[in-house]
Amino acid sequence: MNRFRNDLPALSNKDYFNYGGQGPLPKSSLHAITSSWEKIQELGPFTNDVWPFISNEIKGTKSLIAEFCGVTSHRIALTENVTSGCVLTLWGLPFSKGDRLLISNCEHPGVVSACKEVAKRKDLHIDILDVLSLRKGIEGSKENQDEVIKTIEGGLTARTKLVVLSHLLWNTGQIMPIELIANLLLNQPNQPYFLVDAAQSFGQIPIRDSASKVDIYAFTGHKWAFGPEGLGAVVLSERVLLEARPTLVGWKALTNESSIYTNEIEPFHKDARRFEIATSCTPLLAGLRCSLNLLNEQGSDSERINSIKLRSKRLWLELKGVTSINPVLQDPPPAGLVSFTVNSKLSPNQIVKLLAEESIYIRVLEDPIWLRACVHITSTEEEIERLISALKKL
Repeated sequence: MNRFRNDLPALSNKDYFNYGGQGPLPKSSLHAITSSWEKIQELGPFTNDVWPFISNEIKGTKSLIAEFCGVTSHRIALTENVTSGCVLTLWGLPFSKGDRLLISNCEHPGVVSACKEVAKRKDLHIDILDVLSLRKGIEGSKENQDEVIKTIEGGLTARTKLVVLSHLLWNTGQIMPIELIANLLLNQPNQPYFLVDAAQSFGQIPIRDSASKVDIYAFTGHKWAFGPEGLGAVVLSERVLLEARPTLVGWKALTNESSIYTNEIEPFHKDARRFEIATSCTPLLAGLRCSLNLLNEQGSDSERINSIKLRSKRLWLELKGVTSINPVLQDPPPAGLVSFTVNSKLSPNQIVKLLAEESIYIRVLEDPIWLRACVHITSTEEEIERLISALKKL
């Protein structure tokens, strides 16, 4: 682990707790990106020689992502980030006037705003799924799961067309029972689509059983997977590939560019490429692959999350031991997100600013207004101690 941590320049001069916003990029991944760029220029950025190289880069990256997600590569579409992965497919679903969207009250503003706009344009209705009140943490995971299932069952109607829920809630840090919910929806008469924001889960918790069972599972490489910003992916179900239409349409979605000038009824790929658009940054693929391989070298997904939980429990216990600090979860977190409030004359933004002056970095959440610190496999006990000590001083 020390070797991996030493490959992360961003951790050499600061105590970093913002993995949920953006993870640090390893030097090895940065080198992979620049080497790919050099190779493209050597081959010629637009020559017959470069296309096989680019094709192999795409194929290799999708194959590795597919392994992480427990699916086949044809269900993977490359995107820029979580929001684009959600929006490009969300807008292509076959909605009808009067359909209902069931959205949790812990979703990221990017996804919520997209749902509100599609509801406005297509005359849909939005229902709210309350998961913000679930604060049991890892010890109450079964109780939380039962409560989520009960709440969803109560929120479903005969017109519910889509359920939107994050795998790991970005504010409370709670894990949602995605596989159980997918089975529940599959047994509904109208079988609503299931969209999952996986921003906080990819690279942090085991996802195979969940990603393979939902309709839209969107994530980015630049958070817990230590990848470069500007590259993500979305896993799509077979029925989405069959029933959803491309939204922002470009040449990547076409089976044959020249066929667009004919009367061909269906010019688009039948696999997830139908939701890809046009030219993107090829060298980022090498960077993400390098980061994912480095992550794999640190242990299995189960071993990594167990390591993360040990660190988050340590941080949660330390925070709970400070009189003026209140962790959001009632017992230790099930993953690496640890949200809390501080009873202080200082505002949360002032606290974050003062911590940054000591090279300690956490963030403020806007709704609810909480502080959040994230720990990963690269976090150390010394970092946690320095954060607690600094908070005590404040």
